[in-house]
Amino acid sequence: MMKRRGGLFKSQQGQALVELAMVLPILLMLLLGIMEFGRIFGAYMVISNLSREGARYGVVGHDDSQIQNLIISQRAWLDESKFTISISPAYAQRDKGDSLGVTIDYPIDLLMPIIADILPNPVNLSAQCFMRVE
Repeated sequence: MMKRRGGLFKSQQGQALVELAMVLPILLMLLLGIMEFGRIFGAYMVISNLSREGARYGVVGHDDSQIQNLIISQRAWLDESKFTISISPAYAQRDKGDSLGVTIDYPIDLLMPIIADILPNPVNLSAQCFMRVE
């Protein structure tokens, strides 16, 4: 009778190991997907805030190079070499009451290989903000 019970427990442990082997890849994919989404969403929040800060800085009388320097200096963890900053209209063409637009494009590379096969790599993020010149 004792040998039978021992054999029963061993087979249940083996079953749990097989179930873990089947579920573990799905859980890892889910975890890696959450991490990549967090990186992408974080980068989008940073460039969205930077476009708003740049537009606000520009409408109070600063020129294009000053706006770009502000954006680059406040970029947080993003790579400055990947930024594409568009400011419209140019400083010489801005008049009081006109709309100033600051657009930031930023490509973010995916780090997880499986997710990089599913989504386009790099993911191109874009944020823009328009404000009236004061």
